[in-house]
Amino acid sequence: MSTQPPQADPLYADPDLVSFYDLENGWGADFDFCAGLAAEARSVLDLGCGTGQLAAGLADGRDVVGVDPAAAMLAIARRRPGGDKVDWVEADARDVRLGRRFDLILLTGHAFQVFLTAADQAAALRTIALHLNPRGRFVFDSRNPGAEAWRNWTPERSRRQLMHPTLGQVEAWNDAGHDAASGIVTYETHYRILADGKQLTATSQIRFTPKEELEELIAEAGLHVSQWYGDWQEAPWTPSSNEIIPVGGLVQIASF
Repeated sequence: MSTQPPQADPLYADPDLVSFYDLENGWGADFDFCAGLAAEARSVLDLGCGTGQLAAGLADGRDVVGVDPAAAMLAIARRRPGGDKVDWVEADARDVRLGRRFDLILLTGHAFQVFLTAADQAAALRTIALHLNPRGRFVFDSRNPGAEAWRNWTPERSRRQLMHPTLGQVEAWNDAGHDAASGIVTYETHYRILADGKQLTATSQIRFTPKEELEELIAEAGLHVSQWYGDWQEAPWTPSSNEIIPVGGLVQIASF
């Protein structure tokens, strides 16, 4: 099983690009859903925690660990309000081993899709199984390939205006191509700073995995799903749903 680290994505590794992350990915329905799941949890593991907004938001009265492979993301996480209450770990979700278990494990923000092979996705799910309490719960999200979200990631459809706290007005857009055989979408993210015309660009890849394949991977990891949602408002999953969101727990106790 491959656990070689992928080439660093500038969106997460370049401090200039990372400074846009919270502008594009603020607190939303996904965070509200996870906060609801965490209500009864005394310990939370946030895999792929990014800049740590969710982990820090859950840290009052709980033991929270945030894991991410990107040092630039964790630098923001450590500085944010509440960041001192979280144990931040620079590591990969496929092979991190913390030697303990948690009541709730999160892998959200479509972080699961950065794993581009079934082997790497299986490794991330095995990490969840190895760290989940017997009565604990997990949740992750992956965009439904049936919704073909990449069709909206064109310059014409994705162009938007952002107000950066230090760079001022910024024009942003995406462009994307889909490989049907692998399910991998390669997309570009562009930020043009209007004040000086400087442009920042990153090329990224994510995998769109069908629900049937996710079902097999989850079962092979020793996990089960109690609910399949199609959005963060808890609508049941259908073939036309935008998201695939499994919530579940352990089938059996995995050992370290």
